[in-house]
Amino acid sequence: MYARRQARNGLGGLVLSGALLMSAAACGSGGATPVAATPASPAVSTTAPAGATPAPSNAPSSGPPTPAPLKSGNVVAWGDDSSGQTDVPAGLTNVVAVAAGDDFSMALRSDGSVVAWGGSADPAETQVPAAADGATAIAAGSNFAIALRPDGTVIGWGDNSSGQLKPPSTLKNVVEIAAAGSFALALESDGTVVAWGDDSNGQTDLPAGLENVTHVSAGYDFGVASLAGGTVVAWGDKNPTDVASHVTTVPSGLTGVSVVSAGFSHILALKSDGTIAAWGGNQDGETTVPQGLHAVAVAAGGNFSLALESNGTVVGWGGNESGQATPPSGLAKVLAIGAGGSHALAVVASGS
Repeated sequence: MYARRQARNGLGGLVLSGALLMSAAACGSGGATPVAATPASPAVSTTAPAGATPAPSNAPSSGPPTPAPLKSGNVVAWGDDSSGQTDVPAGLTNVVAVAAGDDFSMALRSDGSVVAWGGSADPAETQVPAAADGATAIAAGSNFAIALRPDGTVIGWGDNSSGQLKPPSTLKNVVEIAAAGSFALALESDGTVVAWGDDSNGQTDLPAGLENVTHVSAGYDFGVASLAGGTVVAWGDKNPTDVASHVTTVPSGLTGVSVVSAGFSHILALKSDGTIAAWGGNQDGETTVPQGLHAVAVAAGGNFSLALESNGTVVGWGGNESGQATPPSGLAKVLAIGAGGSHALAVVASGS
C-alpha cells in the first residue's frame, strides 16, 4: 500500500488508498529501526462513468507538501478475522489513516500515534515502538510495518528477515511510503523513489530514469508508480512461472492516472476523471471493475479490490471467501480505505 504524509490535525480532502498482499510466511527479528533520513499489453478493465469526481494529484516539489487539514473518524473492519485483524480496539477514535497487512491492521490517529492489532505470523508486527509516535503516515507489509516521521525519515518494526526494516542511511525528505511482502518503497520530495528489502524478484530494482513520481505502491513482489504526466511505471515480479507475471506490463495508452494501488498480483489505477483501470491477475475477478463507479480512492488487496466512491460509500469486487469484498451494510461517510490479505478497513466520519 502507499501512505501519503498526513496533516497532524485530522484528514480533510485527501482520501488514502491502501493495498496489502497475501504473503509467504516470513519470520525474522522484530524491533524498530529508525533511520536518518515487453510482452503484449494485457487486457485492461476500466470504468467509464460520466461526471466522475476527480482524484487528487500531487506533483513532486522541492520540499515536503503542505497538506490540507484532514478529517478523522472511527475504524470499521470486515473480512477474515482468523488473527484478530478485524477486531478493532475499543475506544479507537480520531483516526486519519489505516493500513492493512497480511493478517494485521494499523491506524494512524490525528495526534500522530499509531495503533496496531491482530497478527500471528510475527507478533512484533503489532508492537509499535515509542519512536513511531508523531507519525505522519503508515504502511503495512506482510509481517512488518513502517511509519513516516515529521522530519521525513522512516521507522520500521516487525519481521526483518530481508532487511525491510533498514532503509538506506541516505533516505531523506520522504513524502510517501509503501510496503508489501518483505520490501518497502519511499517517495522523496524531489520525485525520486528509494527501495529496500527483499529483491528476489527484482522488486527493489528501480527502473533507470524513474523520476517525476507522484505516488508509489507496493505489490507482493513488484512495485508501481504514477508519474506527473499521468502515466504509470511498474517493475519486479520477475518469476517466469508466475501466473500474473504480466502485472508489470502496463496497458498500452494508459494516461491520466492520479493514484495507483498494488495487490498480490494485480494493480488498480485511479484516473483523474474518477474511472479505474485494472490489470494483472484476475483469478477471482479482482481486475473486473464494476461499471458506473465514481471513485476518489482505490485499494488493492490479496485477491480483491475496493473503491471509495465520491458519495462516501465503498464498492468491492473479486475474491470474497472471507467476505472481504462485501462492505458492511449501511457503510457510509467513509473517508479512507485499506485492503489486506483477506480483510478490509475503512475510516468512517465520526458520528456516522
